[in-house]
Amino acid sequence: MRPSEDPAGDGPAVGFVRRFGLATRWAHWSTAALTAVCLATAAVLYLGPLATLVGRRQLVATVHLYAGLALPVPMLAAALSAAYRRDVAALDRFTPADWRWLRTRPRRRQPAAVGKFNAGQKLYAAFVAGAVLVMLGTGVIMQFGGAFAVTYRTGATFVHDLLALGLFAGVCGHLWMASRDPAARLGMRTGVVPRAWALREHPAWRTEPDPPPTE
Repeated sequence: MRPSEDPAGDGPAVGFVRRFGLATRWAHWSTAALTAVCLATAAVLYLGPLATLVGRRQLVATVHLYAGLALPVPMLAAALSAAYRRDVAALDRFTPADWRWLRTRPRRRQPAAVGKFNAGQKLYAAFVAGAVLVMLGTGVIMQFGGAFAVTYRTGATFVHDLLALGLFAGVCGHLWMASRDPAARLGMRTGVVPRAWALREHPAWRTEPDPPPTE
């Protein structure tokens, strides 16, 4: 049933709908926590004033290493859930409507064809997934790449550092967008969102009603 459909035929849809299952939320928050640790420890390792303030560089480097190695774990573990795999499949599928959405100015965008995720959310998810893989690969070369030529290790360091800056900018943008949308934050905390929000922001998303959230 679409969020716009009122089964009683009495007016606009009311109540709540299920947006995310437990596995999806667990993967999101676990990945967010590990990313925060990686970015915070990277800042300490690369910024002199922070390094002086915190000290214990070897410990910070070790925490950074293991947090980075653990980054793919939440996503891989959540893949055991069918609901999570459906969310990933929806994020991975770009439609002609998504490309039109991206080409349109924000104030002129029409959400009529937007499903569970809009094109911006799909692009951000693809960026994060790709960044995790590249950061993991370059980090392994930097840490364990003694057998590689110096040029490879230098290149890996450059890519790793540059992508870390891009990831930091992406995370800041993500947090800014989330700060402007209380319903989206509710969905990631509790798994459900208001039907009115689903109707307005994701009218092409097929979903079912759900009880109100408990926090």
